[in-house]
Amino acid sequence: MTSHTDQSQPSAAAWTCQLNGQTVEARPGETILEVTRRYAGHHVPTLCYDPKLDPFGACRVCMVEIEGRPKPVAACHTPVTDGMVILTESPRLERLRRTTVELLMSDLPDDLFDRRHYGHNEFHAVVRQTKASSSRFPAGAQKIDSLTALPGQPPGFNTDHPYLGLDLDSCIVCSRCVRACDEVQGTFALTIQSRGFDSVAVPGAYGDFNASDCVSCGACAHTCPTGAIFDKGFLEFPDQRVDREVRTTCSYCGVGCGFLVQVKNNRAIAVKPADQAASSHGHLCLKGRFAFQYAQSDDRLTTPLLRNPESGALEPATWEDAIAFVASRLTAIRDAHGPEAIAGISSARCTNEENFLMQKFIRSVIGGNNIDCCARVCHSPTAFGMRTTFGTGAATNSFDDIDQAKLLMIVGANPTHGHPVVGARMKQAVLNGARLIVIDPRATELAQMADVHLALKPGTNVPLFNALAHVIVTEGLCDEEFIANCTDGWEDYRAFIADKTPEWAAPICGVDAEDIRTAARLYATSGGSMMFHGLGVTEHYQGSFGVMLLANLAMLTGNVGRPGVGVNPLRGQNNVQGAADMGAMPDLVTGYQPLTHPEVMATIQDLWGTKLNPHTGLTIPDMFDAAIAGQLKALWLVGEDVVQTDPNSAHVIRAMEQLDLLIVQEIFLTETAQYAHVVLPGASFLEKQGTFTNSERRVQLIRKVIDSPGEARPDWQITQAVANAMGANWQYESPDEILEEIAAIWPAWRGLSPERLRAGEGLQWPVPHADHPGTPIVHEEGRFSRGRGHLVTADYVPTEEAVTAEFPFLLTTGRLLEHYNSGTMTRRTNNTLLITRDLLELHPEDAARLGVGEGDYVRLRSRRGAVEVAVDVTSWVNPGTLFLTFHFPDVLINLLTSNVREMNTKCPEYKVVAVAVEPLTPAEQAQATQAWLQRVGQDQAAMEHARLLRETPRSVPLPVAE
Repeated sequence: MTSHTDQSQPSAAAWTCQLNGQTVEARPGETILEVTRRYAGHHVPTLCYDPKLDPFGACRVCMVEIEGRPKPVAACHTPVTDGMVILTESPRLERLRRTTVELLMSDLPDDLFDRRHYGHNEFHAVVRQTKASSSRFPAGAQKIDSLTALPGQPPGFNTDHPYLGLDLDSCIVCSRCVRACDEVQGTFALTIQSRGFDSVAVPGAYGDFNASDCVSCGACAHTCPTGAIFDKGFLEFPDQRVDREVRTTCSYCGVGCGFLVQVKNNRAIAVKPADQAASSHGHLCLKGRFAFQYAQSDDRLTTPLLRNPESGALEPATWEDAIAFVASRLTAIRDAHGPEAIAGISSARCTNEENFLMQKFIRSVIGGNNIDCCARVCHSPTAFGMRTTFGTGAATNSFDDIDQAKLLMIVGANPTHGHPVVGARMKQAVLNGARLIVIDPRATELAQMADVHLALKPGTNVPLFNALAHVIVTEGLCDEEFIANCTDGWEDYRAFIADKTPEWAAPICGVDAEDIRTAARLYATSGGSMMFHGLGVTEHYQGSFGVMLLANLAMLTGNVGRPGVGVNPLRGQNNVQGAADMGAMPDLVTGYQPLTHPEVMATIQDLWGTKLNPHTGLTIPDMFDAAIAGQLKALWLVGEDVVQTDPNSAHVIRAMEQLDLLIVQEIFLTETAQYAHVVLPGASFLEKQGTFTNSERRVQLIRKVIDSPGEARPDWQITQAVANAMGANWQYESPDEILEEIAAIWPAWRGLSPERLRAGEGLQWPVPHADHPGTPIVHEEGRFSRGRGHLVTADYVPTEEAVTAEFPFLLTTGRLLEHYNSGTMTRRTNNTLLITRDLLELHPEDAARLGVGEGDYVRLRSRRGAVEVAVDVTSWVNPGTLFLTFHFPDVLINLLTSNVREMNTKCPEYKVVAVAVEPLTPAEQAQATQAWLQRVGQDQAAMEHARLLRETPRSVPLPVAE
């Protein structure tokens, strides 16, 4: 895979060469084509070339002449040399290119140019540029027989996949799709089938996407120059033209991929990656590229809803009535019970500016600090742990550093499913020689590529991390200079770690002691180890200590403060970093500045003209407890479906029912909205402006693409309307003005401005002044934000959620590639054609002992509740460990999860649940299976069965689906 370094300008030590008589500069190592593309007026046609892929030289359309060489050469893979004289246009080259293209045309059907090409015209453009004619050589017949054909469709044409289509008669065998799948995505799902004139690029062995290893990223369709593989979004528009194309940022995970939305008749019809996007470099995943249609779903909220006190139903209302109702009820509750009786939960789905206004509303209009966001239930232990050790609670490095790392250590994360674009980049790094350690209870895709996979028991991170450190310290693998110059607490730490041997940790963690030693040695001696962690570290009773111990490993080995190393949390939601950055937390204001800091408070009070409350507010779990106790009277929820996503759902529902006022601001009528007194319709990310902050601290613009349905409004406008109805005088005209206020409060944003963000691909905070370029790496050379890094000692304290004879299994949770969180968005897209239901992963030994098989339904029971779920018998989990996602509300997994909370931050312990597995009776089994088949159909059930067969390593054969 080619480098992602900036190629826009040559370096200071550039060579010079002659390009069509013009003196130009070139870098050592550049190809002729790269040089020509940097200078206007020297366009060389290509067909097999894609700048994201390694040069291939297959099509020979890019031939150029070089003085002193007898024959033309391919510009795409010929390196430039100092003093080279290059000619890109001549009668000889014109004849050669035209003949090459005409030979390609001769192998294509004669109606090729009458076919729709699904947003692609690259081949047509080359035909026009080379003046090629289809009359010179006889046109070929259709070269595809029955391969992939569906009834009623021409041979080689298949639209059976939810998002991708095949028109293989248009294939010119440039291999770009195959190479994109290999070199960008790393899935190897495409191949060139047959030989000679019969050659064609196909998915899998049979030319069917659904039967291949395809992960539906769309990289093949994006690179295809002819439309042989295409995005089905264009099918409903015969003219293939779009009205406009808008650059914005993805609203799924924390990678922050950039893409271009193609709009027709005020509808988003397709998405293609932005090649210059700093976080994604022209790649997207299934969700970002295709699963955007939820924003245009027919069940979007389009008008405010107020609950009728007589009928109990939610009924449409005007914005005037809804705003007046919310303002009057909040005012009455505040006046009667004080500001502590009102709370707000802000949203990682919303922009930075909207999160900022929500916390400002609670603090300046309500007068309290009961404000929190979903960072509480995912990465609050990361922020706490990294602030304690480093001084800054965010990623130390950038995604680009993956390409420089000598070793990757992935801890409690499944990037190829949860953060697929970064996961693909990690796969490429490993394929290119980087070493890999994976610490995870499951045999994830990356774990199967790893040098060492430590498949620990859920809940035992702390002893394992301490044992890794023990090996590093006792075997003399520390970076002693870094420790002496950049850290404190070394002597106490060295004494503490002395007895934390791998032999001590192995039986606790369920891993081999020698594997622990191997992993520690690899991490310490690689020459550059980069660490990524996810919710498998944070969502534990000792989650923040787990983060601190990972930071210890980085400091002990000097793997922090330089390229290709560091400690990097993978943020789950698109703007969970930004929501926390903005101060949507009960103890910290914008920029993680404490409520007790006098200068910060003075700055904010001067800006807002309001005296602030210095007392820490309630966290999200505290809010639910306070509501049940009758102390919290009102809750304003923005973009969070807590009934489905927060632990112990029965407890959450009880809290919602106890509130005097529940305001839900959403784009759909979610499970939580069913309990609301008022529902306010917000705008999706396609319908508003602002900024998101991704996992690498990169602040990026989102731009309005389409209009909101009905009367839905951007969330910042709703917050401002309620604030003003309660006596405030906010006069924001746009998110730009809110961003400027944030920059006035937080020094790390001081150099950010709407103009700078519009001019580039985002900036990584801190950006302390207007000329600052942003900060790709923090804590450079061990200069920590807190002064010196702090080595933390932490003993293992087991969670109270332990297995017993009644509950002998440990259940852990996570995500799948095809769906996202509670599924509110992806279940409103064609992703439901890929995965139709949640499946409980169960080891074959456990399945045999319980007498259950693949697809059987079981009852999963914890101390708090029970759910029924189908089984996936797989060796991805160890005996005694279960895995389940939380994507479908019909399996409300959070009925099972507990009220155990992380020791320092109160983050819920989603990752460890003691459960029992009980087979259903034959009658219950038949009823559950039949209900699923009726919902999805036989064809869809067979497709899902085929996916399980190809994706999951097994110790037992799967039965054939009936």
